[in-house]
Amino acid sequence: MFVHYWGGSADTWEGVIGHLPPGQATVRFDQRGWGTSQALPGPYHLDQLADDLAHVVETSVSGPFVLVGHSMGGKVSQLVAARRPAGLAGLVLVAPAPPQPPATVTEEYRKGLSHAYDSPETVRHALDHVLTATPLPKTVRDTAVRDSLTAGAEARHEWPLHGIAQDITLAARDIEVPVTVLAAENDVVEPPRVLRDHLLPYVPHATLTTVADAGHLLPAEAPGAVATALGDFLTAIQR
Repeated sequence: MFVHYWGGSADTWEGVIGHLPPGQATVRFDQRGWGTSQALPGPYHLDQLADDLAHVVETSVSGPFVLVGHSMGGKVSQLVAARRPAGLAGLVLVAPAPPQPPATVTEEYRKGLSHAYDSPETVRHALDHVLTATPLPKTVRDTAVRDSLTAGAEARHEWPLHGIAQDITLAARDIEVPVTVLAAENDVVEPPRVLRDHLLPYVPHATLTTVADAGHLLPAEAPGAVATALGDFLTAIQR
């Protein structure tokens, strides 16, 4: 079950899914306010997104499953994993927002971030100078630009102004399933050191792997590496 980042959509995972073995069952969806779900009414806060994810799991998944969450989707996935839903076998966090917001997430930072997707120009700037460390293929970049511009103002602003700063450490401590964390070596949004300091202490059984030569948009920049890590994780938890 794939859960996309703030500014993404189900299509964010296209490259990763393309690298998975044929026949691997997957589920992906557009979170409330994004992509084809842009018309769904608010609220768009983390608890609502977690409720939505739990509902998608209940209605779309049969048997054991693994949650795979990227960035904002990683924080939503942590909340759902903490609820210990039936069938949850593991959690893969891809460049996730950590449960404890770092000190760098100031009010000034959040206000600036809330304007990252104001226009095609600001989206392209964010992609080229913040979100990625390597050039994206044109079709992937075009999809990222499109997705970042789809949300209405309320959904677009909820994460940077509120969700990113929400402390969910109490919930994170309730995660019991195996957890693997993929950090990107050149990520300036959620650097590996931030995940070591602000995630691992609250999910102490989690393991962290750093993907070289990549930035925050790991599913788009290094889909093969993400798919390989998923395969390794599935093999490990099935032993």
